[in-house]
Amino acid sequence: MSAPDVSIIVVSFNTRDLLRDCLRTVQRYAGGLSVETIVVDNVSRDGSADMVAAEFPDAVLIRSMVNLGFAAANNRAFEVARGRYLVLLNSDAFLRPGALERSVAYMDADPRIGLGGARLVGRDDSWQPSARMFPSPVLELVTISGLAAKYPQSRVFGRLDRTWADQSAAAEVDWVPGAYSIIRREALDSAGSFDEKFYLYYEEVDLCRRIQAAGYSIWYWPDVVVEHWGGESSKTVTRLSVSSSGRQLTLWRMRSELIFYRKHHGASAWLVKEQEIWWHRLRAWRNGRRSGGDSAAKRDDALQNIALMRQAWLDTRGGRISPQRPW
Repeated sequence: MSAPDVSIIVVSFNTRDLLRDCLRTVQRYAGGLSVETIVVDNVSRDGSADMVAAEFPDAVLIRSMVNLGFAAANNRAFEVARGRYLVLLNSDAFLRPGALERSVAYMDADPRIGLGGARLVGRDDSWQPSARMFPSPVLELVTISGLAAKYPQSRVFGRLDRTWADQSAAAEVDWVPGAYSIIRREALDSAGSFDEKFYLYYEEVDLCRRIQAAGYSIWYWPDVVVEHWGGESSKTVTRLSVSSSGRQLTLWRMRSELIFYRKHHGASAWLVKEQEIWWHRLRAWRNGRRSGGDSAAKRDDALQNIALMRQAWLDTRGGRISPQRPW
């Protein structure tokens, strides 16, 4: 049996109805490509795995007995995938017409491309950051301080998310979000699979960095369009604090951030920790001096973030280890 053109990998966690729609777009917009679909279910409580088994019998279904997180779940799929290319697709992401075929065409046209990403849009077609540059302590500070949001057209302040760039132009970038990405198998073999120390967040940043180090490029293509709702699985996690912007699980984000900086920047992990703590201390002090409005809530949020960053530092021993899964 010849290998399919593409193995589409979807990690599932409590998004049954969205997962159904996601898999239907794969069927609808495969075009002339031969496609293998692999779903890794991270112990969903909503019957997601049973739905896949009943309604998509041709899909390869991997039922994990524990919530592996994003990196390890994709690695499980990598082990069985047969496609020439590997496509990561979030369960709350939906292919638009031509997205898959254009991705494969771009990869076929240039063997130096190791990984490519799409123009991500919301359900109202609003643009989402889709082509990014590697983080650094300075860029992290620019982001948490609000300067990046205030001056999006600045090449300095808007660097991390490339908000200054023409989003309708293809570009070679540092990394693209894992909501949709297509990976060359040879690039993955050279760079290695996801680092499973990252339970959630920063795993695709780390992978893109290693793919670049292996001699391949990372590309953003604006005519490859994927609708991405975002944060749908995170809504089902109730025992941890979720940030107000992006619904990120704050503690998990901080843990992965520290692991990333320790891995790639050594002692800079301490700097990232300290600058975030000091920034939130300033927020708490400033809002503590004000009365009325939402000042008290902002002060409490800042104090909570300080506590969470300190906890993340302890949990990861300063970014040196990953807590036992599941986080």
